[in-house]
Amino acid sequence: MKKKGEKMLQSLLVREYMSGDPLAFAPEMDVLDAIHQLLKHEMTGAPVVDHLGKVVGFLSEKDCLKVALNASYYEERGGRVSEFMTHNVTTLEGDATLTEAAEMFMTLPFRCYPVVSESKLIGQLSRRNVLKALERLW
Repeated sequence: MKKKGEKMLQSLLVREYMSGDPLAFAPEMDVLDAIHQLLKHEMTGAPVVDHLGKVVGFLSEKDCLKVALNASYYEERGGRVSEFMTHNVTTLEGDATLTEAAEMFMTLPFRCYPVVSESKLIGQLSRRNVLKALERLW
């Protein structure tokens, strides 16, 4: 038998707990500016969207380390976000449950997911967002 909190978690939707105004980058943005924005907002990564708002990539701290390595090995400074971002992005639908999101966080290595509706970015859900929902339940 499931505990009360588990059943309630299944009824909570991602869109209710996501960050609604996510930081996002354009593919042509300078990657050093993107790194500055990640640090300024204390985020571990952010989605990359095209001019229609569709998620086309994700730029994580790990991706940004490639910038440092390029500078170290090849003496190249910066570049475009599209040169360093991860192209195959796992997203969550806004109507997904927090239980589904928690399962994804447990099975995949990502710390946050872009949240989409009709293929357009509407927010971002982090592990911390799910934990805050759990804290409210209990």
